[in-house]
Amino acid sequence: MASDIRPKILLFGAGSVGTVYLYLLSKVSSITAVCRSNYDTVRKNGFIINSSLFGQGIHFIPNAVRDCAEAASADSKPFDYIVVCSKVIPGTIPQLIAPAITPGHTIIVLIQNGIGIEDEYATAFPTNPIISCVVYLPATQRPAGVIRHGEIERLELGAYPSNAPSAPARVFTELIRAAGATAELYDDVQAKRWFKLLANASWNPICALTLCTDAEFMVSSSLATDLALEIMLEVCAIAEAYGYTISREEAEYQLGRAKARIYHKNGVEPSMLQDVRGGRKMEVEAIVGNAVRMGKEKEVAAPKLEMLYVLATALDSQMGKKA
Repeated sequence: MASDIRPKILLFGAGSVGTVYLYLLSKVSSITAVCRSNYDTVRKNGFIINSSLFGQGIHFIPNAVRDCAEAASADSKPFDYIVVCSKVIPGTIPQLIAPAITPGHTIIVLIQNGIGIEDEYATAFPTNPIISCVVYLPATQRPAGVIRHGEIERLELGAYPSNAPSAPARVFTELIRAAGATAELYDDVQAKRWFKLLANASWNPICALTLCTDAEFMVSSSLATDLALEIMLEVCAIAEAYGYTISREEAEYQLGRAKARIYHKNGVEPSMLQDVRGGRKMEVEAIVGNAVRMGKEKEVAAPKLEMLYVLATALDSQMGKKA
């Protein structure tokens, strides 16, 4: 009977980050996972999670489906939440999750990278609350079904738009905490999105284009670290134009987190670098393209960020072409 009163959650995108939250939320909710590329492996063997925070060798077998239509048809009870942890591919995800959305009921939780990603969900589902989340959770899935998670897990979340009712976000924050995860609720989470974009819009394309981790890139030449900081400062300028002030010291702090890794590990492998190594499409538009376009709208010069966008777009155009 306890499971009948727990919230019903559908997780869309059982990659490395999604799987960690899938495991945690399974402790406090009835959860189903939409698995696409890893469906056969997960159905047969489940997941193995090796986490420095939550434990090693965790064997976890979730209820897995191929798509949202299958999830919706399996049970007439509506989903209370759909947690979207997939890659941001503009113009695709809303239509894929639509079969599992009950208008006016299902809360849409976006645990995704980038800036300016929420509007297409708000347009597609105008009566459904949206929770926007910034996630810090370094993890990889290699091979399929095997998750390696590092030493950080943190969600920063808030209602979208910021003037929307905060109750759904507050309840989800409490649910995440009850699951054993870390969550902080903010009145305007977009400030946190811009802050994370300092690292994402610089390291993701840089590492994808150079096939280096962040630490490897910084030791590659005497100019490398300064270039990364200059790109971060361009992001600061765009954020400032939209009312979000990020100081140079905060940008240097983000850079310092990467610099610290030079001395004791090989550095971080950002998601775009993981995608390139796996021959997969990258989140170029959400992480870089949207920021470039928003800068142009406010006439903010960002030549280095624009160059990264052009080069990353060209690289992305070749992903998936080779067998």
